[in-house]
Amino acid sequence: MAPQTRRITFPKVIIERDTDSEQSSSEEEEEEEVEEEEEVSERENRGKKEESLDSKKKGKAPICITLKKVCKVCKKAGHEAGFKGATYIDCPMKPCFLCKMPGHTTVTCPHRVATEYGVIPAPQRNTSNPLVYVFQRQLGRGLSPIKKAHVIPDQVSCAVIRYHSRRITCLEFHPTNNNILLSGDKKGQVGVWDFGKVYEKIVYGNIHSCIVNNMRFSPANDGTVYAASSDGTVSNIDLETGISSSLMNLNPDGWQGPGSWRMLYGMDINTEKGVVLVADNFGYLYLVDTRSNSKTGEAVLIHKRGNKVTGLHCNPVQPDLLLSCGNDHYARIWDMRRMEARSSICELAHKRVVNSAYFSPLSGSKILTTSQDNRLRIWDSIFSNMESPSREIVHSHDFNRHLTPFRAEWDPKDPSESLAVVGRYISENYNGAALHPIDFIDTSTGQLVAEVMDPNITTISPVNKLHPRDDVLATGSSRSIFIWRPKEKSEPVEPKDKGRIIVCAGGEKKRGRKPGDESDDSDNDTFSSKAKNSKSKGKSQKYKKIEPKSYQSTRKAKH
Repeated sequence: MAPQTRRITFPKVIIERDTDSEQSSSEEEEEEEVEEEEEVSERENRGKKEESLDSKKKGKAPICITLKKVCKVCKKAGHEAGFKGATYIDCPMKPCFLCKMPGHTTVTCPHRVATEYGVIPAPQRNTSNPLVYVFQRQLGRGLSPIKKAHVIPDQVSCAVIRYHSRRITCLEFHPTNNNILLSGDKKGQVGVWDFGKVYEKIVYGNIHSCIVNNMRFSPANDGTVYAASSDGTVSNIDLETGISSSLMNLNPDGWQGPGSWRMLYGMDINTEKGVVLVADNFGYLYLVDTRSNSKTGEAVLIHKRGNKVTGLHCNPVQPDLLLSCGNDHYARIWDMRRMEARSSICELAHKRVVNSAYFSPLSGSKILTTSQDNRLRIWDSIFSNMESPSREIVHSHDFNRHLTPFRAEWDPKDPSESLAVVGRYISENYNGAALHPIDFIDTSTGQLVAEVMDPNITTISPVNKLHPRDDVLATGSSRSIFIWRPKEKSEPVEPKDKGRIIVCAGGEKKRGRKPGDESDDSDNDTFSSKAKNSKSKGKSQKYKKIEPKSYQSTRKAKH
């Protein structure tokens, strides 16, 4: 007896088109469609009985293949989201990506038109609180009552392209030498660059095994720097020799799984007590004695257990006051004379993760925080009511995947303590190119003082550091470092020094990586991943790139 085989019913296929009136372009295609329909009908009649039984039992639905254009975000037809040239169009069915409010898109958001939209300016005088009055009489005498015009470094003076092999995570200026800049990267390397002489640079690659999250110079020796890393160690680095010594290791047994691996993020130095303060990804604070170069005391839980502490900052006037922030959506003020769990002086609530929190650099009476809800929050006085911030400024920085988190920082030279600098995530269309500016914001009014950009910098610039003494801005964008100066100071130098831009040969993209390696070092510093097609051709270079012979030879070999 011949074996019986069950017939497989042909599924019903429905093809939807963009418009009802859309037809084939030739008669041959129409004939092919008719033949296909006849074949489908013959098969359906052949297995009609079996199909009726199966449909009753299993309730199979027909397969529907649609050719309509749908939005990638909400999966609905009628609109699209994404880049249109150099302009990003977001989904109208979702809340605004910038202010997180429904009813409009990012393009028409009022906060994008004017950063000061909805911001209540700071009052000129407020002596209702007696502590504020005492502060203004005693500590506030050094602050200038007249607000001077801000000097904005808005032109690239020099740069090192592909300086690091991974993205830059932190920058720090030398406390006494105005031309020395330190940089840390995701791979654990530390770079030392003399941007005054441009070509004098070095990268120490044996400092840490992974991300360098923070660096601080030793107050006793300006040739020594402390670094905190995601490998759970605090190192003491000699800048001349590159030799480092580990002061504390939270993972002495090595990798035991993600549940026990401790990473250090927040870091600062208390000069009065002579201790280095570091905090980990489990919410604990640790102290390292700078005299004995060893851990001292017990760890203190300062944020919710299991949550990362993203930042630490000691008050410049009263070092016993410590400001911390973390992934538990809080920034907290502590008294270091009484460091115990749940003993914070004040808790500053946020809606999402707090990337950074800083006291004002001169008086220490103001607080500036950066949160992932696209808000910069300012408290005008730590002596007044701290339940709610004095101002909330809407700013685009809600992105940190494959990016160093955005952090708004004060200008340490501003006597009015009102100017802050922060990179911007949402790109703007500048002559057909999608660029990500660096914003200078007046925190007292919320106004955008300046937005600086360069047509050759198409990558995002999340790491920005203002010089404590000169009108200089250092920017870490992907693996490159850029030095900005005011135009009147930069223009006389350009005709004389044409080799102010260095292209490093060792930072080329590696081709032999594993397919699953999606690290951020794949970013190309010459273009943005979202603006590949928006780059204008024939664009004039503002500066000449000087390339080493090794890099020139590799380019000639490729071509």
